[in-house]
Amino acid sequence: MCGFAGIFDPNNTLDLNRLKNYSYEMCSVLIHRGPDSEGLFHSDNIAIAHRRLSIQDLSIAGNQPMHSKSGRYLIAFNGEIYNHKDLRIELNKEQKIIWESDSDTESLIESISRWGLENTLKKIKGMFAFALWDKKECSLYLVRDRFGEKPLYYGWVDNTIVFASELKAIC
Repeated sequence: MCGFAGIFDPNNTLDLNRLKNYSYEMCSVLIHRGPDSEGLFHSDNIAIAHRRLSIQDLSIAGNQPMHSKSGRYLIAFNGEIYNHKDLRIELNKEQKIIWESDSDTESLIESISRWGLENTLKKIKGMFAFALWDKKECSLYLVRDRFGEKPLYYGWVDNTIVFASELKAIC
């Protein structure tokens, strides 16, 4: 189990320090979901924080938020992709990838980078929730599995979108 939280401020009403501090405070509430590491990504109008519970890959190479090799995407992920090794085989048939970790998070973000979000969602099997930031399009995607097995909460506070894998992080 991992946890993530973040804030997207499409109108740039928050200064960067407040954005970082709010998202970090939100994610601090989730320490019980991920005591192994913490990470924070921030840009002009978005901050995404992650708490990691290391299961599939215990190395720091599986830490999050994780960037795609192309640099276009960033992901904070909670869950498990059951067929992530099959995805790697399929990706490597198209073009050899030098994998940094054994984590399903890396398999997921590289699948999105190669095939796009919609096509990747058709291919993956698992239980998951994630926040995906597309740096090129400046777009945030909040996604969870078909059955809603992994929690994902979101809403508007003032003119910002807040999201987290537990409601108390938003409160």
